[in-house]
Amino acid sequence: MSELARLAAVSVDLDEIPNYFGIHGLEEPSGFARNLVYDVAVARLLALATDLEIPLTLFAIGRDLERPEAASQLKTAVSLGFEVGDHTFDHRYDLVRLGAGEIRFQIEEGASAILRATGQRPVGFRAPGYTVSDSVMDTLSELGFLYDTSVFPCPPYWLAKATKLGMIALLGRKSRSVLDSPAVLRAPTRPYRVGRPYWTRGGGIVELPVQVTRGPRLPFIGTTLSLAGSVGAKSLARMCVGEPMINLEIHGIDVLDADDGLEALRRHQPDVRIPWSQKALALRSAVEALRAKGYAFVTLREAAEQVR
Repeated sequence: MSELARLAAVSVDLDEIPNYFGIHGLEEPSGFARNLVYDVAVARLLALATDLEIPLTLFAIGRDLERPEAASQLKTAVSLGFEVGDHTFDHRYDLVRLGAGEIRFQIEEGASAILRATGQRPVGFRAPGYTVSDSVMDTLSELGFLYDTSVFPCPPYWLAKATKLGMIALLGRKSRSVLDSPAVLRAPTRPYRVGRPYWTRGGGIVELPVQVTRGPRLPFIGTTLSLAGSVGAKSLARMCVGEPMINLEIHGIDVLDADDGLEALRRHQPDVRIPWSQKALALRSAVEALRAKGYAFVTLREAAEQVR
């Protein structure tokens, strides 16, 4: 990718609500709260993206698409010109600890579920919890994927996650999440083709790392923008300016709040205490700050094709 290029992409991981309860080692919710991402958040996201005139890349979990309502939402997204990527079939946080056959199953079945739902086979992949391995990268290459976008070389995020998992364990609960190898912090922060190990450059699949700011490598993701508010989000966006490609990753929960049915998560996740309308304003602020600096918004597929 030319150093003169200024591309930006916004991608959304459509992790349904039980996954967040699993992270905190809590019993899964029942009833309508289980499906808030597809039943509430996706419509908000599509409306916001349409208003901002930006394409989204949505990463879907295959098993969620067994619900007709979820499949219908993805069809609507595709009709708007948005991209749908593979987020595995079961969202196993321990994907990298599985055998080669199970890794292949999770990736291939996730892709097949998206194909059935949308009529389009995904070319992009994001691993649960941003955690990948050489085996995952090999499988993606064998299955013909164009790009991966899981690598997150962010020291503050890695330390915060390690601390959170430690606290959950001390409280006697078991999180389904896993901590990535600290070696990921050595990975390039700009798009690259993976080598072996995957955090080095080589001739493999295109990697579009999750965005960090220039300098201190702060996380430029949905949770951070929500907590920072509109002013802070604009500042974080400006700290990314100068990168040839900015890869802003958010989650469906980033346009939900406690009043939507997430009261049980309020004490465990500070971001659900923030009204979703304020979160949307923060995202809008970040997008507008980047656009003002000349960034053109594209899908991750379009960005990966330029890298390749």
